[in-house]
Amino acid sequence: MTTPFSFELLATDGAARRGVVHTARGDIRTPAFMPVGTAGTVKAMYLDQVRDCGADIILGNTYHLMLRPGAERVARLGGLHKMIGWKHPILTDSGGFQVMSLAALRKMTEDGVTFQSHIDGKRYEMSPERSIEIQGLLGSDIQMQLDECTKLPAEPDAIRKAMELSLRWAERCKTAFGDQPERAMFGIVQGGDNEIMRAESAKALAEMDLKGYAVGGLAVGEPQDVMLAMLDVTCPLLPADRPRYLMGVGTPQDILRSVGHGVDMFDCVMPTRAGRHGLAFTRHGKVNLKNARHADDHRPLDEESTCPAARGYSRAYLHHLIRSGEMLGAMLLTWNNIHYYQQLMQGIRDAVEAKRYADFSAETEAAWERGDIPAL
Repeated sequence: MTTPFSFELLATDGAARRGVVHTARGDIRTPAFMPVGTAGTVKAMYLDQVRDCGADIILGNTYHLMLRPGAERVARLGGLHKMIGWKHPILTDSGGFQVMSLAALRKMTEDGVTFQSHIDGKRYEMSPERSIEIQGLLGSDIQMQLDECTKLPAEPDAIRKAMELSLRWAERCKTAFGDQPERAMFGIVQGGDNEIMRAESAKALAEMDLKGYAVGGLAVGEPQDVMLAMLDVTCPLLPADRPRYLMGVGTPQDILRSVGHGVDMFDCVMPTRAGRHGLAFTRHGKVNLKNARHADDHRPLDEESTCPAARGYSRAYLHHLIRSGEMLGAMLLTWNNIHYYQQLMQGIRDAVEAKRYADFSAETEAAWERGDIPAL
């Protein structure tokens, strides 16, 4: 007998929550950070490394996978899990954010969006129903509704138009998704930086009785305090017994603070992208390995880390790899970053269970503020 999709809330500490998402492919401990596997790969990482770092789930991107290698081809190959060798849960986004970023190459209507591929200029049509169909072909465990995401700042009329269209598309996605006990479709709260529209969107989606809810359209240019204010409006209006996912966020500080405002799930390309560009995340904050001060530093990134990339190589060597453009440098720093993000999430989960989340947050941010200690 397979496991139906469900969410179990295990502990709370203020607005912070500790829970578990049960799926047919395994449990997802929350708060959770999902490494981004845009085109079926977490860049510069083996998937067994990703799992060993502590990830319970990864994210795949509908837009990129529908272009290459194509959703129908993935289905013929046995689905995304089989093709990439990942036996655990996968969430796929709807492709809406990528389409937004291609504003010059798209046309939006009530039916859906028509856009040109950034690869070869070929035209595609994506309706809410087609987005769900593609995600079904990929075989993901959590699927996202198609929505319209507005860049901020934006005029109120544009925010309202996108929010209301996203609600109508959510209904269509729910119908297209149908009854799939082992999988989930999440709705996406829109409304830009407008509290009234955020509340309206959250209430309407909650009435649809979906298996999970995402907060979209944030971390798109607004200050952090605006993002947190939108969470304060949104999260209390969402069902307490369903997971809450803040899309595309973010920095370690964004995550730490957003958990304190009621968020359960996160994703972002930041740890992998930063690693490829020489930036490491550590318990002492960010460390730029391009900096010349590391050229003669024999110390590891973090001698107390359990990640081999953080404790097994000197900063001088990492600096050399990055400055020389060697692939190994990107691989090692990405490994460190994914490991650090997962360790941060474990610390968050432990702190919520122990009812000391405020102390944990303050201690963590204080360590970041002190910063990395230069070599003597």
